[in-house]
Amino acid sequence: MKKLHWSIQEIHDAFDRGEFTPTELVQEYLGRIRASSHNAFIEVCEARALEQAARWDKELKAKGKVPKKQWPLFGIPIGVKDNMAVDGVRTTCASKMLENYVSPYTATAVERLEEAGAITLGKLNLDEFAMGSSNENSYFGPVKHPTHPDRVPGGSSGGSATAVQAGLCVASLGSDTGGSIRLPASFCGVVGIKPTYGRISRYGLVAFASSLDQIGPFSMKVEDSVKLLDVMSGQDPKDATTAPMLKGQWSEQIQKPLDWKKIRVGVPKEYQGEQGEIDAEVKESMQRSLQWMKSQGATLVDVSLPHTQYALSTYYIVAVSEASSNLARFDGVRFGTRQGAQSDIDLQSFYKKIRSGFGAEVKRRIILGTFALSSGYYDAFYGKACRVRRLIKQDFDQVFSKVDVLVSPVSPVTAFKAGERTADPIKMYLVDVFTIPANMAGIPAMSMPCGKDSQGLSIGLHLMGPQFGEEKMLSIAHAFERDFVRKEMHA
Repeated sequence: MKKLHWSIQEIHDAFDRGEFTPTELVQEYLGRIRASSHNAFIEVCEARALEQAARWDKELKAKGKVPKKQWPLFGIPIGVKDNMAVDGVRTTCASKMLENYVSPYTATAVERLEEAGAITLGKLNLDEFAMGSSNENSYFGPVKHPTHPDRVPGGSSGGSATAVQAGLCVASLGSDTGGSIRLPASFCGVVGIKPTYGRISRYGLVAFASSLDQIGPFSMKVEDSVKLLDVMSGQDPKDATTAPMLKGQWSEQIQKPLDWKKIRVGVPKEYQGEQGEIDAEVKESMQRSLQWMKSQGATLVDVSLPHTQYALSTYYIVAVSEASSNLARFDGVRFGTRQGAQSDIDLQSFYKKIRSGFGAEVKRRIILGTFALSSGYYDAFYGKACRVRRLIKQDFDQVFSKVDVLVSPVSPVTAFKAGERTADPIKMYLVDVFTIPANMAGIPAMSMPCGKDSQGLSIGLHLMGPQFGEEKMLSIAHAFERDFVRKEMHA
């Protein structure tokens, strides 16, 4: 069992051949986690994982073969970002505020994966309350890049991306508010998908910005992430924002031959560098990918998303405003820790003492959001941002009447050095300039590897599809991975 990366299909084939059992597989991954220096896991659920594995051992022994139709994720070890609830396990959001909080229930997305056979190995590190682009804002310390320890893995789901690339789990869950799945996927060289807003239940996900947050998977292969999407998608009565759509059946759809001659690929001019400098090697890798698609018969279409230039500033009004409202519950009374505050002090001092438990980045965003929502400023800031957000969505709607998918870089740069941008929040925020618009419009988007720079750092290709148009986007991604990434890149 020395292989670092196993696909879901490879594991199921090995189960069928009797090479190892689910328990033996879990023990292998637990050993890797214990030996790891990446700081990807905040908490390891060893007893819980072994108990789940024992159940699948019995099923495998009874049936002789993996019952994939009944349990498509049978015996697959996964990691869960630590802003999603798992019954009986700490849910800390990488914050001192929730350091000892134990969840009494399980998030719908996690529950559906476990019902499909997945085994939860533990909770993964992140930027505190999912606020950050580098995974340097965790109360439990930063996550190290899986292949370049001096670099950041991207945030906020850096632990989720690192765990997959480092071989600490087969797949993982992250959350994406402005690029928090796609950026670490790009930096770490894995596949990361943000589905359409409302496609997957947010019940059990600790809210950052409720109108932007979305849960999605990480894996080494498109096919594996799609299998997780199939299981997690669908309406949830516990989450009123989930859409009344049929559950995804994309695992079967992406296996069908793709006729590139029928594919129209949009190339937004606003993603070519106007919003900030794009590293030359990132731009070269993207152009190479586009030219390969063209060589397969795809039609490249130059398009424009004129309001994209306002997406970053609009996002940092909407997101921080919603964060300010959502994080008001962490007051040491309903949720959070009292940080040693005594109940006999005056109320103002009590709250001041308690709220000081947040980290610097979280405080910054709460203050900005509270200002944007304050009397006299609400219409000027938050109200206007919501109107601009609608214009951004209209741009995407118009463009997707002409093309099947949009292609751009995930980030203007590859993984930067730890500490390089922490002193300059604006420079840090610009890393998300290409990912944020998809959240503002609520459309599906994903990152997948398309090359490496001269230092061996991964470059991610950003694919975006129309609202609830995952099927075409995923089919294109699967074909691109199979015929370009795995053949030409590794030739």
